[in-house]
Amino acid sequence: MSELASYRVRQAPSPLPPGPEVDVLTPEHWAILSAIADTIIPSFTPLAGNRLLQHPLRTEVFEASCERLERGVNHEDAHVLTTHYLAESASSQKEFKEGLTKLVNVQLHDAARKQLVFILNTLGSRVGSLLLTGYAQPIDSLPIQTRESVIQGWATARLPPLRQLHRSLTTLVKVLWVRTSPTLGRMLNYPRLPVHDNPPGSFYPFVFLQIPAATANEPEIIEADVVVVGSGCGGAVAANEFAQAGLKTIVVDKSYYWPPEHLPMSEYEGFGHLFANGGALQSDDTSVAIVAGSAWGGGGTVNWSASLQTQGYVRHEWSRKFGLTHFTSSEFQADLDAVCDRMGVGTAAIEHNKTNQVLLDGARQLGWNAKVVPQNTAGKAHNCGYCTMGCGSCGKQGPTETFLPDAAKAGANFLEGFDVQTILFEEYVVSGEKCAVGVKGIWKSRDRNGGVAGSDRISREVIIKAPKVVVACGSLYTPVLLLRSGLSNRHIGRHLHVHPVCLMGAVWDEYTMPWEGSILTSVVNELENLDGDGYGVKLEANSMLPSLFLPLFPWRSGLEYKEFAAKMNRTTGYISLSRDRKGGRVYSDPVDDARARIAYTPSAHDKEHILTGLIALAQLLYVEGAREIFTSISSMDSFVRPSADSQANVHVTGITAPSINDTDFQTWLDKLRQTGLPSPDTGYASAHQMGSCRMGTSPENSVVDPMGRVHGVQGLYICDASVFPSASGVNPMVTNMAISRGTARRIVEETAFSQYHTAARAKL
Repeated sequence: MSELASYRVRQAPSPLPPGPEVDVLTPEHWAILSAIADTIIPSFTPLAGNRLLQHPLRTEVFEASCERLERGVNHEDAHVLTTHYLAESASSQKEFKEGLTKLVNVQLHDAARKQLVFILNTLGSRVGSLLLTGYAQPIDSLPIQTRESVIQGWATARLPPLRQLHRSLTTLVKVLWVRTSPTLGRMLNYPRLPVHDNPPGSFYPFVFLQIPAATANEPEIIEADVVVVGSGCGGAVAANEFAQAGLKTIVVDKSYYWPPEHLPMSEYEGFGHLFANGGALQSDDTSVAIVAGSAWGGGGTVNWSASLQTQGYVRHEWSRKFGLTHFTSSEFQADLDAVCDRMGVGTAAIEHNKTNQVLLDGARQLGWNAKVVPQNTAGKAHNCGYCTMGCGSCGKQGPTETFLPDAAKAGANFLEGFDVQTILFEEYVVSGEKCAVGVKGIWKSRDRNGGVAGSDRISREVIIKAPKVVVACGSLYTPVLLLRSGLSNRHIGRHLHVHPVCLMGAVWDEYTMPWEGSILTSVVNELENLDGDGYGVKLEANSMLPSLFLPLFPWRSGLEYKEFAAKMNRTTGYISLSRDRKGGRVYSDPVDDARARIAYTPSAHDKEHILTGLIALAQLLYVEGAREIFTSISSMDSFVRPSADSQANVHVTGITAPSINDTDFQTWLDKLRQTGLPSPDTGYASAHQMGSCRMGTSPENSVVDPMGRVHGVQGLYICDASVFPSASGVNPMVTNMAISRGTARRIVEETAFSQYHTAARAKL
């Protein structure tokens, strides 16, 4: 293996399933798409090479770029590495093309795929290209410098669809390039193996049911007292309650379990195995990129260890506004404490990295409220910044380390690779209500090597019969399953909240290696109640894996973006996270009803709060001495700190110190305020989804009752964050677990009561 490609790797490989057998794109389409990709991430050369394939730079421009890049490279042969980095184009990597093929053919929904094909057809014709580019020839036949000018022009076009096209195409290419580039990691000295990595931790040896090959065209039948659909934070806690109570419990999930020897996965493999739709979810208007865990253990496998309990003002809102008085009871507090105790939630062993320490120190300088974020790490230090690709040390005490093993020890059974397609019902004779009696779906085996990439996997229809069905598929897929199963409550899928965020980053004079250390250990909560009604923003650290950070910032040119990406080893990154008041909607795709579609646009109310948070982050970073401050707003330039000798603010001691009132900084802040968060130029992201099957007092205002039971259906319950009445304002894991624990305990009590009366009647 060459020096440029070498990484120290402990993890076992986790190959992805093969790509689609049929490609909707023609060779002509691929020529255009590749030309666009190689314009966004081009190959730079100082030579007058092929002007269609390479971006020739004047010698002095090329050498100046090399010099800037080499200053930030901590490598013994910086010049060779920098030259390789500049020479790399997006499509030169096999994995880039494979990822793009899968995204177009599998991950895009039908309407988006047709829209992309239409755009490619238009750019491939003389008339269409003239309309979109100003040149009467297909875009792939234009010189690369001309193509770059065209794409840059789309960013500031008067027509919003062109600006949206610019953001969609540049983001798509940035994401796949960062995930697959062989040189970016070397430029950053970003190791494949975490610096603080330990040998794989002690883990529970899960055993999964295996379905025999069919001898006839009939489904496999499994019987249980309760089936839990989904192994994430809510489903795992509920399953443990059922199993501990002696109920015959089976937990099913469409995803697969990956033991710690595979973790943390590479970003290319990890997004494919551990996230819904390969990490390629977005709202219909493309304004919000949605990241949702889809793994054995659900979001608890990929979250950032933050373990915050539901805040008092949120609990009071749920009690007062929604009539759910349970949330202000000591019983709910006991559920919160119980799940935290099981995961060893605490703050004692936290070691802050640069990213998180800056938040605490900056808040102190400005007199703002900030606090340490409790971690679910059993009271031990857990300095792994890679945990969003799975925890290889088992230090993060999520569902796979706690509640699922507890359930297994109590007798629960597990079935991975089972995609539930519908809930089964019977008519309830006494009341005329529907009664859930089980689920039906398709199980898919692993291959002979224990992976999911082989062609020898078998599929089998399976029916699980159970008088209690608990849906725990998360806020995106629980409503889809209910809708696919024929339920028609008008609130199913509505009231979706996502905690939309915008990002800000800072470049420092020293190396920060921001992927090292715990991900999120501090929060500034000074602005969490901006409207006096419990809605505002929290300022937090962002995960600093390159593909979860770099693609969310604007592309202005190929050279500028490569130089920007190479600064990440001296960067820290942050989010302004809004507790969103206005909700969106989840619905089934009209062509593929198993696919979740998301209608969500950040409201003016929430955007104002997010902007306030960005301004506060900038102030905090400035007083902490950041060399450069940048936002995810495409029309907003970075702030670059003037040299020390030009700063006018001097304390009476004579020591130069930054003040948020410094003239240059105030001028930049004024521009940030005036620019705001324009659409569609500003991209948002979400890692929290809540509320799409909210809890309430009647079917007129909710999907489930205070017991967690779906209105109008006997035996059907929901145990995930979709039942939140409104946005939680904090990481939803602990709230989800506590609500699910309470729901599960009430199901157990109800089942015991029913069994007692059945036995009593039998004696009469």
